[in-house]
Amino acid sequence: MARAALERLPEPFKGLVAGVPCAVAEFADDETLDELGIESEFDLMGLFRGHGMTEDGATPTTGQLPNRIWLYRRPILDYWAEHEETLGAVVTHVLVHEIGHHFGFSDADMEAIEARTETE
Repeated sequence: MARAALERLPEPFKGLVAGVPCAVAEFADDETLDELGIESEFDLMGLFRGHGMTEDGATPTTGQLPNRIWLYRRPILDYWAEHEETLGAVVTHVLVHEIGHHFGFSDADMEAIEARTETE
């Protein structure tokens, strides 16, 4: 479902994450939650880890981990169970927002991208 959502993203937004792997885990690890100051593992649905193309020195440095998008399955499923959106729409929303925030898009930009993305 995550792979399909990535494929449906409109250009040029989709190009920002060309070749960036998307991983799914049950929850974020404790180190990530601590780093972000998040108390409940259910409060983080996704995360873009890495160095955005818009950041200074966009070329990765030695020892830097590669870019990766993380989706956290249980928080996404819990959110979906409590709301009326389709699961595909929730996954797409998380992807767009994680990518968008990482690359400095405004909320209005991300809403426009979501509106142009077909969801299942």
